[in-house]
Amino acid sequence: MPDTARQPVTVDGLDVHEAEDGLVVYVIATDTVHHLNKTAGVIFGLCDGSRDSAAIAAEVASLFALGEAPLDETAACLSDLGARGLVA
Repeated sequence: MPDTARQPVTVDGLDVHEAEDGLVVYVIATDTVHHLNKTAGVIFGLCDGSRDSAAIAAEVASLFALGEAPLDETAACLSDLGARGLVA
């Protein structure tokens, strides 16, 4: 499983489209489609290699007006995105 705890970045070879309820991500290399809900889509979008998991969680807290950063939930989402081969 990829190490997404450092500064995750989306992998190459993805075709990403916005949907009403999130994102649809097509992985060209494996011919697979992944549907991401709005929160997962936001986290995916923040994976540009400039933030670690804690910084991504802080951004999520800010964007969704949360009282505190969802550290565990963000880490779990990043792990899932890594397992799907969408971030490295």
